[in-house]
This record gives sequence, structure tokens and C-alpha cells, in this order.
Amino acid sequence: MYAIVDIAGKQFKVTKDQFVYAPLMDSEAGASVDFDKVLLTDDNGKVKIGSPTIKGAKVSGKVLEHVKGDKVIVFKKKRRKGYKVKNGHRQQFTKVLIEKIS
Repeated sequence: MYAIVDIAGKQFKVTKDQFVYAPLMDSEAGASVDFDKVLLTDDNGKVKIGSPTIKGAKVSGKVLEHVKGDKVIVFKKKRRKGYKVKNGHRQQFTKVLIEKIS
């Protein structure tokens, strides 16, 4: 069984006991979270599609920790002008364990 759920404007295909790196949430580590924007569910070939969401469907999870993603290097240069700028960025994510799809 899997579901496609909308978490903070991004869509994730989730199954039970799967880890998801979602955009940063305001929940504490160890807190349980519920996602009610379920767009699609598949239960052994029986597919339900919402318009836009499925009424009564819910995905439950547990916040494990807040982590940073890989570093992205932003390098700007204009040739023959002596202009170079190097910046880095690390996006923050929340690691969520999907516990139940109902």
C-alpha cells in the first residue's frame, strides 16, 4: 500500500515504515504529525484518486530529527571584469518516519 501525500506544497509517494525528508516543519523531534492532504492511495491495485484530496484519508508519521541537506555551491563570474562571488547553501529538512496510512 502506498499513498501520494502533499507535505508543505511538495508531493511525496510514501509507504509504511519509510523515511521522508520533508521541508522544515515546526514540530519537535519525537512529535507525531498527521498529513490529511492525501491525493491518491493504492491498496493492492485498488486505486482511489481524490479531487483534489481524498476525504477521510490520513497519513500519520513521527518526526525523528531536523537535518541539513548537501551543500550547494553558487558561483558567479563575469569574464574579463575581475568579478567572482562564491556562496554556499544548505537546505534544512525534517526527517519523518511514516507510521500509518489510513
